[in-house]
Amino acid sequence: MLRSRFITAVFAASVVAFAAALSGCGQFSPPYMKPLAPQTRALLAEKGMTEEQPVLVRIFKAESELEVWKQKDDGRYYHFKTYPICAYSGGLGPKVKQGDRQAPEGFYLISRDQLNPRSKYHLAFNIGFPNAYDRSLGRTGSNLMVHGDCTSAGCYAMTDAVIEEIYILAREALNAGQASFQVQAYPFRMTSANLAAHTKDDWYDFWRNLKEGYDYFETTRLPPTVAVCEKRYLVNAAFNNNVRPNPAGACPAYRKLPVVAFKPSKDDGKKTMSQASLAKPLGSVMGLSFGSVTPTYRAMTLGPATPSIASDKKKKK
Repeated sequence: MLRSRFITAVFAASVVAFAAALSGCGQFSPPYMKPLAPQTRALLAEKGMTEEQPVLVRIFKAESELEVWKQKDDGRYYHFKTYPICAYSGGLGPKVKQGDRQAPEGFYLISRDQLNPRSKYHLAFNIGFPNAYDRSLGRTGSNLMVHGDCTSAGCYAMTDAVIEEIYILAREALNAGQASFQVQAYPFRMTSANLAAHTKDDWYDFWRNLKEGYDYFETTRLPPTVAVCEKRYLVNAAFNNNVRPNPAGACPAYRKLPVVAFKPSKDDGKKTMSQASLAKPLGSVMGLSFGSVTPTYRAMTLGPATPSIASDKKKKK
């Protein structure tokens, strides 16, 4: 009898300990596995958006702002949220060479393998510098990130709390099938007035080139199709016979594509979603899936960077 009671007591204690351990698991989930905070999911619902919809990111150095946009069912992108950039190194202008401590400017694509869930700076994603444009100019450097913390050496530092939200939004979009998302990194908001204030700047011509992509997105709410030839960005164009351009060579014959302006509805597409529609399977929250998503690339886009140059000899972000 005594032995039976002892075994029962031990079993009961084990069950209690196991239950406590399970309840504690949620409290210690690694940052890259966390779901979105309830208030963020509520804001998505308020704006008629879902976690899985494609994302687009715009960065503005002078304003120290990073924007996240979400694509809706009409194919256009709608502003979700603007986040403060805690720190970026260098000044206005692109990154040119390894060790110049400049944060990149230009058009970049981020695929799932560029997410860094184990960054020394909490969470991060690799911007993809140098892209085809940068390489055509012989620019050097690597491991340029958008990451947590508030210190930067050629990166954009967002703080840990902010990068968590941005990272999760990117993760969910990529896990849902978005092959890659575009980052548009600008020196400032590329209005005509702002650009006119920099006519004597060494980077004026480069910024005029960037403004073509900025204006296209502002007009259409669509990511600009960006190619590189003659060591410059070519926006919203298709090459005859699908010729692949040489970034450093002359541009092959091309035609400009039609520009279909965005026309917002009266409520800007907002709608209310039921709380039930926001529920997500545990496997999705944990980043699990059945089968891998194979990234696809278009000849007209820059694609993830595959630099052949040596990496910056600095700490891996």
